[in-house]
Amino acid sequence: MHVTVAGKQVETGEALQTHVREGLATITQKYFDHALEANVTFRRDVKGKAGAFACDINLKAGRNLFMRGEGEGADAHRAFEVAAEHVAKRLRRYRRRVNEHARSLADTRAPEPEAETATQYVLQPEDEAEAAGTAPVDGARIDHSVIVAEQPTAIARLSVSEAVMRLDLTHQPVLMFRNSGSGVLNVVYRRADGCVGWIDAPAG
Repeated sequence: MHVTVAGKQVETGEALQTHVREGLATITQKYFDHALEANVTFRRDVKGKAGAFACDINLKAGRNLFMRGEGEGADAHRAFEVAAEHVAKRLRRYRRRVNEHARSLADTRAPEPEAETATQYVLQPEDEAEAAGTAPVDGARIDHSVIVAEQPTAIARLSVSEAVMRLDLTHQPVLMFRNSGSGVLNVVYRRADGCVGWIDAPAG
C-alpha cells in the first residue's frame, strides 16, 4: 500500500512517518489487505485550541471504495491513533457486513459491475459570486451558479444496504447509486438527526 504523509504547520519527521505506515499496515492487514493507498494529513490549532493536533486519513480500500478517519490529540502521534481507530472501526464494520452478504463487494467470485461515470460540480455560493462580481446583476438571473470545480465521479450499481454501507464507510453526506434491483438511480444521505434517508426514483 502506498502511503503519503503531509503536514500543515506540522513537522512530519521520519519517526512520525514510520509510525503512520506501520499503524496503517497493521490495520489493513488485519481487516482489508487489498487496500491500495492512503493519504494522511496533519494540521495544528484544531477549533481554536492552541497546541492541539488533528489528523485526517483518506484510505482507498479498493476500486470505488474509499473511507475517511479523523482524529485529534495533544500530539501528532495521538491524533493519528484516534483517526486510525476510526478507520479500523469502519473496516471492521465493512468486513462484518460483507460476511453477511454472499454477493457483496468483496466476493471475488462475482466481480462488481462496471460503475457508470458522471460529473460532480462544485458551485460558488451566491454571496461569494456577488462579492467577486460574477453574480447576475439588475435582477437578471442565470440558470445555475458559477461552477468553480468539476471532477468525474463513479455511480456504482449497488443494493440499498450496500449503498448505506458505503455512505457510512466513506463518511460522505450523500451518495448516488444505481439500484441493482430496479436499475434506476437512487440516493442515500445522512439526515440531520443522524438517520439515513433513501430516495428511490420510480422505475420506467
